[in-house]
Amino acid sequence: MAQPTLDAFQVIGDPSRRKMLRLLSKDSLTINSLAENFDMSRPAVSKHIKILYTAGFISIQDIGRERYCTLKQDGFNELQEWISYFDKFWISKLKKLETLLNNKLSK
Repeated sequence: MAQPTLDAFQVIGDPSRRKMLRLLSKDSLTINSLAENFDMSRPAVSKHIKILYTAGFISIQDIGRERYCTLKQDGFNELQEWISYFDKFWISKLKKLETLLNNKLSK
């Protein structure tokens, strides 16, 4: 059975997951270290971590008895592609507006 894909925007739509990503942008952290930053149960933190992992935003590596979370680029690619598409869209629209205004001003 195919794995359901997670929408990257839904993944980052949760403030706790965004905070986890910000914390992990500074350094890899153990799941316990990450959990210390939140006022929620350890199982709730684990649920958020699983979502970030499944969506490709983080990797998890077992080192001894600890599990370390590290940022991964994969999850951010979907966000970047979406933003780049609309960035090009708006640049094109603004260039057309600039051309139109320059033509009107030169008349």
